[in-house]
Amino acid sequence: MKKTQDFFVRYQKPVSLLLLILLLGGGFAYSRLQSSLFPEITFPKIKIIADAGLQPVDNMMVTITKPLENAVKQVPDLEYVRSTTSRGSCEISAFMSWNADIDISQQRIEAIINQIKNTLPPDVNITVQKMNPSILPVSGYTLESHSKSPIELKQIATYTVKPFLSQVAGVSDIRVIGGKNKEYWVVLNIQKMSALGITPDMVSSALTQTNFIKSEGYLSDYKMLYLTVMKATVSARDELAEIVISNDRKRVVQLKDIADVQINPGIEYTKINANGHEGVLVAVVKQPNANLVTMSDAMDKKVIALKKILPPGVTIKPYYVQADFVKTAIKSVTDSLWIGLLLAIVVAIIFLRSVKASATILITIPVTLGLTLIILYVRDYTLNIMTLGAVAASIGLIIDDAIVVVEQIHRTHEEHPDEPTTALLHKAISYLFPAMVGSSLSTIVIFVPFVLMSGVAGAYFKVMTSTMIITLICSFFVTWIGLPVIYLLLTRNKTKNAAQQEQEHHIKKQRWVSFFIHKPVISIIFTLLLIAVVIFIPARLESGFLPDMDEGSIVLDYTSPPGTSLNETDRMLREIEKIIIKHPDVQAYSRRTGTQMGFFITEPNTGDYLIQLKKDHKETTEEVTSDLRGQIEASQPALRVDFGQVIGDMLGDLMTSTQPIEIKVFGDNQLTLQKLSKQIAEVVTNVKGTADVFDGIVVAGPSVELNPDYRKLAQYNLTPNALQTQLQNSLDGSLAGTIIEKEQLSPIRMVYPGNRTLDINGLRNQRIFLNNGQLLPLSEVAKITIHTGDAEIQRENLQSMGVVTARLDQGSLGSVIPLIQRGIEQKVSMPVGYHVEYGGAYAEQQQSFKELLIILVTASLLVFCVILFLFREISVAFIILAIAVLGISGSFLALFLTHTPLNVGSYTGLIMIVGIIGENAIFTFWQFRESAKESSVDEAIVYSISTRLRPKLMTALGAIIALMPLALGIGAGAQLHQPLAIAVIGGFVIALPLLLIVLPSMLRIAYRHKTLTE
Repeated sequence: MKKTQDFFVRYQKPVSLLLLILLLGGGFAYSRLQSSLFPEITFPKIKIIADAGLQPVDNMMVTITKPLENAVKQVPDLEYVRSTTSRGSCEISAFMSWNADIDISQQRIEAIINQIKNTLPPDVNITVQKMNPSILPVSGYTLESHSKSPIELKQIATYTVKPFLSQVAGVSDIRVIGGKNKEYWVVLNIQKMSALGITPDMVSSALTQTNFIKSEGYLSDYKMLYLTVMKATVSARDELAEIVISNDRKRVVQLKDIADVQINPGIEYTKINANGHEGVLVAVVKQPNANLVTMSDAMDKKVIALKKILPPGVTIKPYYVQADFVKTAIKSVTDSLWIGLLLAIVVAIIFLRSVKASATILITIPVTLGLTLIILYVRDYTLNIMTLGAVAASIGLIIDDAIVVVEQIHRTHEEHPDEPTTALLHKAISYLFPAMVGSSLSTIVIFVPFVLMSGVAGAYFKVMTSTMIITLICSFFVTWIGLPVIYLLLTRNKTKNAAQQEQEHHIKKQRWVSFFIHKPVISIIFTLLLIAVVIFIPARLESGFLPDMDEGSIVLDYTSPPGTSLNETDRMLREIEKIIIKHPDVQAYSRRTGTQMGFFITEPNTGDYLIQLKKDHKETTEEVTSDLRGQIEASQPALRVDFGQVIGDMLGDLMTSTQPIEIKVFGDNQLTLQKLSKQIAEVVTNVKGTADVFDGIVVAGPSVELNPDYRKLAQYNLTPNALQTQLQNSLDGSLAGTIIEKEQLSPIRMVYPGNRTLDINGLRNQRIFLNNGQLLPLSEVAKITIHTGDAEIQRENLQSMGVVTARLDQGSLGSVIPLIQRGIEQKVSMPVGYHVEYGGAYAEQQQSFKELLIILVTASLLVFCVILFLFREISVAFIILAIAVLGISGSFLALFLTHTPLNVGSYTGLIMIVGIIGENAIFTFWQFRESAKESSVDEAIVYSISTRLRPKLMTALGAIIALMPLALGIGAGAQLHQPLAIAVIGGFVIALPLLLIVLPSMLRIAYRHKTLTE
């Protein structure tokens, strides 16, 4: 027993050294921990994109989409498959189980596609990509010049900027978007060719047979082995023009005799614009495990060095840097953590009026954080919004542990001022230890059931809750072993006379406790009121899925009417850009037309803007979005626009849908599905709180169909393939080789004159070469028909569907979706065989809420088990659990009064409150049980409440103040944890009357006729 009493004295020095090591180790771990916005999560989504030229939608569906869908359905761990079939391309998304190994699943999909590849059209190009945040750019730069051509600018980006920036550690890829590729155009002179009897096939054959590099084998000579190489290459435009096309012994015809060789930009149906100027976008993609902040800092330095070597007149500027938001978010959450901690220390000083006790708390908490950081570093966690938010949210519980122990030591010292500190430490710790174990377990076990949570919410919040478990376990051990040693180190040896001068301070009995325990009706009425809150308030709360963040950046997706030319789309967009640049909170923007930031099939009439707001923007991102939406819809009503935020859209791309509202209507007839989709879209549009409503009908532009007359083709000795090749020369041109220049290959494209200005009438009159060089109009051998565009076909699990999407505008999922459901039931008549399902964030929310309810029940049962093991009385366990569960009424009230939606974050706060109140109730009952052994039940209740009054007020106020910066949502990233903080603060507020009034009343009812003994 003596050794136990002297533990903190005997091991004071080694424990002190250990605490110092934990502090230093925590600092080292903090410096080495990687920083990112979110935890590195691999999403269980694999996307397959098949490109087959410009095939019609119905042909794509039969020949490519359905075979690929059937193949993907055979892959193990597949949950469901979705597809979108467009003209010439299809996009298939395979959603795997969250427990699946995504790399193995990708290999299986690639293997099964290879097995059926022989049954697919020979020219189809298939790309398989697993979807994770690392495939999306983390930063972007614009390369601009007023003196360089688009070709020169792209060459600078490709051969100077890309290799230079690729040297930065952690960079996976540097994507160059925009500019023009250099091409050598052989513009054929049709009249001269016809006069000389030369056909396009002869020109193509001559180019192919002249421009090549081939090896003939090895040559041995004088003990040396030589490789022979035939280098019949063309390296310049003049050399290309000198190529001989024909030689009939009467005349040698060179390429320059029948064609004009030009250097032109390649034909591309994309357009890039940055801040009003055409330019090139340079997007940076990081490696999956790279440190975003470190890589971004290195990239900034590299860009500064790059500016020194760029040609004169060429500038490079950032238009999006995700690390800036990450730094701001991490700093905001970290600041909230430290501000809350310091304010909580002030509370301790006010209540304890002891510098030593307050200093003990001030030292204990950094040691706890140091040990937490070490474990996070060992477990390969990153510093992100979820892990830092978990630590910030746990600060209240860490302070709770420290305050309870310090207050017990301090109170023991007040009651026995003549005893040495070593004895007081042992007495206080020994007295509290069983309750410390039980209370710590009650807060830890509530996070264990979060392993049951699935989906994206489960992936992120499991990281958060596991961090909380680590933090709380560290808090228990540091408080149990380290805090008494810290208190001992801060204790000065006093002389006997000095010790005798201190007066004993005993607990002052609070008379109001007797008043309440003798009038249980007050507690009963209060309890009934809280039960009413739990029953009626949740239905009146707004609800959502994941908490929103103000990122300070906007993604604007747009689509012009089907078939709109690139130039006309560009004209409309330039009007939009005037609106964007005039907004006082907009700092910069970039625009892509015919391509997008993600991994999608994209038509020439679609694209997106990335709008970066100023760091000190006065309006919120949502308010800026609302302003821009109204002005753009009024200015360009023909454009369909869809607004979002960058990170939110990225998460949406990695999941099912970027829009929170997704309504799927299933059936077997495309025309009926389109009709129903339009009706549903009209219903959604009329619901208050929705915006950017889209009926899901995507129509590819009109097409010109050419049907060969096989009889006439045979008469002229032409094949359909030869006819198609000549038509291609009339439009895009045919590739007839390449020219190697430095480090690049420049295509040789054979075209007819006026290929870029050819219209439908010109196509009808386009002259076709016969085998003898004679010409005849296309209309002689083919019929030309104009078709309106075909709509994309969407399917899920092999069934056709229409998908209506929308975003929220001053509304919540919980308020908007019921209105939409009622509107569809009343106004849309579903034919037999057709039905509606709700997807998007709403489906994720419903699944998460079901799982969170199970987690809440499971966590409550685990708390019940901990209390039962500790006190071995079912009645006690029921009383404490009832008090703990009633605490969620305070959370509901706080959410209701602050208009905070019930989402995954606030739901997590509800679950936390059960453990927190259970922890406090354990200490109270422990005090009551010990006191009742020597006094009556009433006296024990009054004494236990009076004893626990100060620590309860301290822990409640300390935790509330510690969470207040998060609850106020100050700074970027803090909004993600704002609902959780508000829910916990509301629970703490209600916890005080529950613990100080209701609990003692229930104890008196339960034990007034009982005698407590060992």
